[in-house]
Amino acid sequence: MIIDCPVCNGKGTAESTTKTENIPYFGEVMESSLICNACGYKHNDIISLEQKDPIKLTLAINKDTLSSRVIKSQSATVSIPELGLKVEPGPKSLGYVSNVEGVITRFEEGVNRALTIFDDDESQKNGLAILEKLDKLIAGMLEATLIIEDPFGQSNLMDINVKKEELTKEELKNLKTGFAIIEDINPED
Repeated sequence: MIIDCPVCNGKGTAESTTKTENIPYFGEVMESSLICNACGYKHNDIISLEQKDPIKLTLAINKDTLSSRVIKSQSATVSIPELGLKVEPGPKSLGYVSNVEGVITRFEEGVNRALTIFDDDESQKNGLAILEKLDKLIAGMLEATLIIEDPFGQSNLMDINVKKEELTKEELKNLKTGFAIIEDINPED
């Protein structure tokens, strides 16, 4: 479908596509994309159409798991605790399908962006040290843990050695979802 671009306001310059697909081991998803031919704006998203039980997925990152498939929903928190890295969902959080190496690359891109913003010596030193460790992870010279916590159970790690467990109530309470949640307020309380 041809639409007006939400970024450059070009009239009829953007192409929007939406399709549903059934992904094995994951379920039915809706994939949407928007590409503007005038300004080059691109937006892609994958939204699960199924809700499952809250889940915590844990996988050791090593040379044998770098190619393991990662399905991250828009509501999932992704972390590598040994490196102090965590990405929590926000209102514009996107789902994606990648592999473990691709997730590490996304962390590298985030650290590189942070290095352009924080220019003090300590931040630069810490950022460069994290980038070095991420490079070692990709080279298979370092091991760490990839954790995906999804309150809606829509994410998955495709590896025989993945540890799957239900999120505890406390873990669930502390997770951000990226969505506004309106609680039922009883005026008598």
